Amino acid sequence: MAKSYRPADLHTAGAARPLELAAQGFFWTGGEIVQHPTAGPVMRGQQYVEYWIPLELRHEWPIVLIHGGGGQGTDFLGTADGREGWVHWFVRRGWAVYVVDRPQHGRSPFNPAIQGEMGGVGPTVFLERLFTRPEAFEDNYPQAKLHNKWPGDGTLDDPAFRHFLAGTGPTLADPVQSQMDAQRAGAELLDRIGPAVVLSHSAGAPPGWLIADARPALVKALIAMEPLGPPFTALSGPLPYGITNAPLTYDPPLGEGDTLEWEARPSPGEGLIAGKVQKEPARRLANLARVPIVVVTAEASWMAADNHAMVDFLAQAGCQVEHVRLEDKGVHGNGHALQLESNSDDVAGVIEALLLDLRL
Repeated sequence: MAKSYRPADLHTAGAARPLELAAQGFFWTGGEIVQHPTAGPVMRGQQYVEYWIPLELRHEWPIVLIHGGGGQGTDFLGTADGREGWVHWFVRRGWAVYVVDRPQHGRSPFNPAIQGEMGGVGPTVFLERLFTRPEAFEDNYPQAKLHNKWPGDGTLDDPAFRHFLAGTGPTLADPVQSQMDAQRAGAELLDRIGPAVVLSHSAGAPPGWLIADARPALVKALIAMEPLGPPFTALSGPLPYGITNAPLTYDPPLGEGDTLEWEARPSPGEGLIAGKVQKEPARRLANLARVPIVVVTAEASWMAADNHAMVDFLAQAGCQVEHVRLEDKGVHGNGHALQLESNSDDVAGVIEALLLDLRL
């Protein structure tokens, strides 16, 4: 039976366990005024930020949630089958949460005449193959057969799939501009709220790296859930700065027109790709090296085969990085959209344990 959204039914379902907030609202960061040839001064690159502050605030540092590729902040506001999302989970555990719609996503305006040309429409079957039912495709990546946590059959007729599809939108055609807009908006967010944990998912990882690069003193920890990769040659295309399209701070610095040189690193085991790291001597990620980083990988995602390469790259560049595979924490069967799946609370529990281990 489909979930009822009638107020009386929602009240009955939630009355025994109310969500108690001291404050909830929104604001904007990152907007810049530019000149449009006919409209005059207009704003572009603005980011919607929604905050949820629990009545009982138990932790000093808030969590900033950054969604992935064609998603939006709603990826953290509810699961694909209509249960509470990670925003609610962390708030109930006493964490203040700020969830964003990255520039040009969700509630952040994306008029192409102002924001920039948008990318094309991807095939819906791509979502089935890599997100909702990878186990159904015989020629898929090796770990796909372990996937069993999507809350439905993962096809176009699945209500959970349609819920997921409804929130999927376009991205900027220019990934450099997209990431620079997200960096500017994210840095301003930290300037306004103070030090925070930054938790990114998928294509939200480059904004996460770039925000920490711009404000390392304000990032208490960087949790990268299934970060976009592998380095240099991600699924979305080349990453000229190793893990981003936009410039990062390296030591020694890259000169104008310079690019990182890479060399292959052999596969560390069956079902795992051969990764790429910098050619030695490696340049150091001077600012990211100041931030504790944890890369979290799901058991049945395609990134189960390549996230180790991201960890190798970061470690070689001088970062303090830990790799956590969910199956090693007793959490099995997740695909790439792990925050939307049937055991999303278990995944959130792993994240909280990591933060507590870091004394955050």
